[in-house]
Amino acid sequence: MQEWIMKVMEQFGYFGVFLLILLENVFPPIPSEVILTFGGFMVDESPKLTFTGMLIASTLGAVIGAIILYYAGHVLGLKRIEKIVDKYGFILRLDIHDLHNANKWFNKYGNTAVFLCRFVPLIRSLISIPAGLSQMAIVPFIIYTTIGTLIWNAVLIYLGMILGQNWELVLHYFDIYSNVLYVLMAILLIGCIFWLYRRKKH
Repeated sequence: MQEWIMKVMEQFGYFGVFLLILLENVFPPIPSEVILTFGGFMVDESPKLTFTGMLIASTLGAVIGAIILYYAGHVLGLKRIEKIVDKYGFILRLDIHDLHNANKWFNKYGNTAVFLCRFVPLIRSLISIPAGLSQMAIVPFIIYTTIGTLIWNAVLIYLGMILGQNWELVLHYFDIYSNVLYVLMAILLIGCIFWLYRRKKH
């Protein structure tokens, strides 16, 4: 998949980045870290490409992809989405558990989760669905999504520019970041369950 992503970006430039990031938001298994860091490397190598252009293209793709998932949640409802994920989730490497995790994040943190989850792998895309399910107002949704996405995209594009031909080093550290984040999320969830149990007991 990585080679295919790089070929699309090399051939279509900004439009390729826009399209891939849009797909990454709708189909989470496409890795944004590869698209964005390689995009940064392309900016460093090509005088035709700029950091600002790459940031705008990737952010537009992400926001439009998020809006698609938002309206999917808004129109289809949780039960229908669960059926779709249960039936076709193996293609997208998703399962019901991933969907429920995103739902829990939104229910716990409300609108702020739309911003915070832009920095959480996999959930960063799925959080748009519970936002749509809860009928969160579209304007705040777009604002929170855009701000979080701008930060995420800018950091990864910039890292790709700094590292140049060694841009793939980011992927190694991103795996570590993902694993640490998942562990922290698990600890937080266990802590919340324990707190609710103690509260109920008393």
